[in-house]
Amino acid sequence: MNTPAPGTGALAEKILRGVGGPENVESLTHCATRLRFQLHDGDKVDKAALDALGDVMGTVAQSGDRFQIVIGGAVSRVYSEIMNLPSMSGGGTAKPKSDADVKAEMRAKSRGRYAVVDNFFEYLSDSFRPLMGVLLGSSLIIAIASVLDALGFVDFRAADKSATWVFVDAMWRSVLYFLPIFVAYNAAKKLKIDPWVGAAVMAAVMTPNFTGMLNKDSGIPGITCTTNGTLGTQECVAHVFGLPMQLNDYGGQVFVPLLMVALLALVYKGLQRIFPEAVHMVFVPFFSMLIMIPITAFLIGPMGIWAGNGLGEGLSWLNGNAPIVFAIMIPLIYPFLVPLGLHWPLNALMLVNINTLGYDFIQGPMGAWNFACFGATAGVLLLSVRHREKEMRQTATGALAAGLFGGISEPSLYGIHLRFKRIYPRMLVGCLVGGVLVGVLGGVDTKAFAFTSLLTIPVFSPTGTYVIAITAAFFTSMALVYFSDFRTPEDRAAANAERDAAEAAERGEDAPADERELVSVGATAGSAGSATGSVSTVKATASGAGAGVELAAPVAGRVVGLDEVGDPVFASRALGEGVGIEPADGHVVAPVAGELVTVVDTGHAFGIRTADDIEVLVHVGIDTVQMAGNGFDVRVKTGQKVSVGDLLVEVDLDAVRAAEHPTVTLMTVTNTADLASVEPHIGQDVALGAPVVTVRR
Repeated sequence: MNTPAPGTGALAEKILRGVGGPENVESLTHCATRLRFQLHDGDKVDKAALDALGDVMGTVAQSGDRFQIVIGGAVSRVYSEIMNLPSMSGGGTAKPKSDADVKAEMRAKSRGRYAVVDNFFEYLSDSFRPLMGVLLGSSLIIAIASVLDALGFVDFRAADKSATWVFVDAMWRSVLYFLPIFVAYNAAKKLKIDPWVGAAVMAAVMTPNFTGMLNKDSGIPGITCTTNGTLGTQECVAHVFGLPMQLNDYGGQVFVPLLMVALLALVYKGLQRIFPEAVHMVFVPFFSMLIMIPITAFLIGPMGIWAGNGLGEGLSWLNGNAPIVFAIMIPLIYPFLVPLGLHWPLNALMLVNINTLGYDFIQGPMGAWNFACFGATAGVLLLSVRHREKEMRQTATGALAAGLFGGISEPSLYGIHLRFKRIYPRMLVGCLVGGVLVGVLGGVDTKAFAFTSLLTIPVFSPTGTYVIAITAAFFTSMALVYFSDFRTPEDRAAANAERDAAEAAERGEDAPADERELVSVGATAGSAGSATGSVSTVKATASGAGAGVELAAPVAGRVVGLDEVGDPVFASRALGEGVGIEPADGHVVAPVAGELVTVVDTGHAFGIRTADDIEVLVHVGIDTVQMAGNGFDVRVKTGQKVSVGDLLVEVDLDAVRAAEHPTVTLMTVTNTADLASVEPHIGQDVALGAPVVTVRR
């Protein structure tokens, strides 16, 4: 266990403990007399304990979880002592990022030279995002109804449905029909005007009074209707105030409210400048409605319908003339659109297609993207179970459930995928596979707007094609992520080390911070060895399995067991079975041939992986990370191939002793739990390169 050094080292540890520990420090700076902490949680500070320290002249708590400690002229020295503590090697810990933080970062990265473009897409995104819950609820009602229809309980396409099933229709149609009002409310709120005015303007062209004029037999004078011979649709025009007004059913339309609110915001804010603030509540909404309702009915409404229909027809042309290209394009672009909120225009087109064509052809290929996304999350979940990553397992479980049963990709994207750059390329392969299958097998359509989840599979037709495509997309992404990992080898080593240290702490042991970056992929020995104190004993029944691989002594000296090295973490076998060697000199060499997967900056520890996946840790001294590399002349680098006997580092053992650190050099097999046995040979004096550990697979 680490022991505070006397003097400023002890003061540094006490200060760090007083502010809530290194995990509570986001950053630390200093001025001429004061330490300036930015903390994650200011409530964790033990102010009384800090004020009681002899070298502390005073403390000052500030807003925003900032905290100052007055040291005086020695502040620079104390600051250095704190930053040189092993637990502060990273300079503090970044505040955990929420999904919103990750999303904001992605948007910030996407910002280009033209703010207008960025603001436009943010406007679209924020107009739709709050509606995800009700859209999901509606899609699940559609899914249940579709399952009942498929099983023959009711024919939802029948003209003579009972009142019960007509009411069920109303339950899901309510969201889609009144979607323009919801979008208008959110859009107005985004543009910082009264959202109820936006909703009221849109609702005016959706009232029974307005929609009643769409029926040529309504008996209302001044209405003329014609039938489009090509499309078989009826188009009606009303003469209002002597002017022709095209009549449309705006239920489910989204382009109209988006265009309307953009103009409404200019009118509303202009009126606010004209009228005194005391009468804003009355006259600004009044004149806004008086101006915008006619403009919407006469101009913006028809324009929105034309724009939506035009975009839909363009994509329909591509789908009809190059269906394979279309089916591949949609799932490949969605992974880049969704994180930036740029997918909403396509979602809007889906609604337009359903309203104009009676079906949509975008959601089928989009399902390939969604299930590729969920498959990548499943791969992360399997790896988190394998590597005992509790936090990631919980995150992946929740994200996968939201995806498979709700069709929501955001928890997977913001909670996992955007945090690990290795996931996206593998997920895109799944998108490609699913898109190719949709295109080759003839495409997939749906007559309802539905989130692509397991529960909504029946709404897609042909169902068999859709199932084949999403299944292939899911398992392709899952396999690629699982077998190649979502972490780099270095990150995996660090994550496994942190896990082992946390597990050791839960067992009442203290894992030195410098060990947390050393355990490489597959290091699971901690749990296997902790029960008995010797993994080799646990593995004894398999000791005869396979030929032995001899690990050479990295230094010359006296070989001792891990129980004798004076470090509880090594003694617990949390870092695997192995030996300690009291060194005769500071000449440290590679005990085995392989690749250097870890070479720490301070030069006191090295991780080597052999060609047959034996993972060996060589650690020089106890707590020598605190020496910050002084006395260590490193001769190798990460990624380098080494042979047995190659020089790793020259160590000044006198400098280690002067720093009051034990010089014992440790060698452990970090993936002991994956092997048949690891047999240390202790109680002997050995020359450099002599066999000291036998490993059997």
